[in-house]
Amino acid sequence: MRKAKEIALRVAIAYVLLGILWVILSDYFSVILAHEKLNLYIYFQRFKGWFFIFVTGIILYLLVYRRTKDVIESNEQLKKKERQLYIQHEHYHSLFKHNPDGVFELDLQGKIMAVNPEAESLLEASQKELEDIQLRKFLNEEDAKSVTDHFIETLSGKGSMFETNIHLKGKKKKILRCSFIPIIISGEVTGVFVIARDITQFRKNEEMMIASEKMSVIGQLAAAVAHEIRNPLTSLKGFIQLMQTTGSVNHDHLNIMLSEVDRIDLISGEMLILGKQQDLHYQTENVEAILQQVIVLMQAQANIDNVSIEYKPYALEPLNVMAEANQLKQVFINIIKNAVEAIPNDRRGKVSISLNRKDGGALVVVSDNGTGMEPERIETIGEPFYSTKEKGTGLGLAICKKIIEKHKGKIVFHSEKQKGTIVEISLPLIKENTFRQNAEREGK
Repeated sequence: MRKAKEIALRVAIAYVLLGILWVILSDYFSVILAHEKLNLYIYFQRFKGWFFIFVTGIILYLLVYRRTKDVIESNEQLKKKERQLYIQHEHYHSLFKHNPDGVFELDLQGKIMAVNPEAESLLEASQKELEDIQLRKFLNEEDAKSVTDHFIETLSGKGSMFETNIHLKGKKKKILRCSFIPIIISGEVTGVFVIARDITQFRKNEEMMIASEKMSVIGQLAAAVAHEIRNPLTSLKGFIQLMQTTGSVNHDHLNIMLSEVDRIDLISGEMLILGKQQDLHYQTENVEAILQQVIVLMQAQANIDNVSIEYKPYALEPLNVMAEANQLKQVFINIIKNAVEAIPNDRRGKVSISLNRKDGGALVVVSDNGTGMEPERIETIGEPFYSTKEKGTGLGLAICKKIIEKHKGKIVFHSEKQKGTIVEISLPLIKENTFRQNAEREGK
């Protein structure tokens, strides 16, 4: 408003000054031109006012036209921008409101400012109930610390992705896969968008699939394990019959019998542990110990198929990882079993297993001298329902890949036709407590 007054004042002053200047100059020139001719002077004085009005009218018309044109064009541009802003607002509002994932808007303190209908469904509360509530209210202490770290990272302008558990009324728990996205206005972070998806059922289905595949592996190993147990049982039976016949006890025979019983106990114990249904619990595990336990079971399968298993341990230091032992056993059993089965009967089979430390992780390498695979088949390894075996489903390696990914590791295949296959499994070694927290949260 002040600017408009200043412009109007300048126009008025300019008009007055122009009028004064016109009066002074016109009177001066009319006297000079008349040369004491009164009629000519009167005639000039009569029409000079009309001439001034005509000239100033043209000038005012041009000035008003130009200014009005600028105003109208600016107004049209403003309306166009308002329309564009309205369309963008509706566009983003639709993205927010009709998003199949839950969307939360948080302020810089982590308070919930707005939620979409799906977010209301996830938290089982209305927009009104959620306003000004800290998101950490739905998290336990451990998850809250991890989520806070991601929130602080996002406030620096960098988005992040993670999984966490939320706790609702009635001790109900959900697993969410979340993305934190910074809200940046004029170069400054003013808040955070949270996009969340409920993956609780997905995790349950995944665990059921892993458990199903594990039982399938146990079933396939059962015959080999039974055969492996039968040999020491035969020895035990022979020594018992000998003792019955002689009526005496030979301490050397007792030592052999105890050794055979220990072997039966070890093999059957490993089968029972592997088959037992347990809650997932990530903890510090020694990779070498897990491998040795798996080799005990797989030695039975290898003996039946006339394949030798050679293991090269890493003796320099314990290689500890944060893991769920049974799931790692499942991976190693699948890989070694595939290696044994890949060796044809007419070939002297050999499966080599080694454990080393590489790039801050534990590296397990399983190699065989089997039939190998073509390069195009290697690219499809790990895809569900794709298998190189005649009766295979492809789920075994797909689940192995998923388990290793959950353990923050990698699994890589190398193969050459008629020469064999090499499988490299790398797992991160324990470095700090944050890895443990992340791993335990993944398993919940």
